[in-house]
Amino acid sequence: MRGKGSSSSKISTLIVDDDPLTRRIHKVLLTKVGLETQAVENGKEAVDLYRSGASFDLILMDLEMPIMDGPKATKELRAMGVQSMIVGVTARDLEVEKQMFMASGLDDCYVKPLTTDTVTALVEKLNKDN
Repeated sequence: MRGKGSSSSKISTLIVDDDPLTRRIHKVLLTKVGLETQAVENGKEAVDLYRSGASFDLILMDLEMPIMDGPKATKELRAMGVQSMIVGVTARDLEVEKQMFMASGLDDCYVKPLTTDTVTALVEKLNKDN
């Protein structure tokens, strides 16, 4: 994997999901491929992190969460000028829901939990874009 040797080039990832098991699975997967991770439980916490000056290369955004759901948080982040790659994750594989979620400003959308192959492909895309 490119960039793994240098800690300054580690890709930072924000996991936004209300389900503790999904957060844990995604954290393990991302850490395994050399990414730095931070996790929050809803979209409002993600938006608040960015408002406080934090930034991440990749955001994994759940569709359905209490307080602020994925589409609303994604729209808010994009309205704030956030350029990070935002990837939606959803428990339901309904095309119409994915399209609606994508329309909020996502770069991509997958059924959760993510797989090692999906995470590896996202990392390769991030490395290529940087």
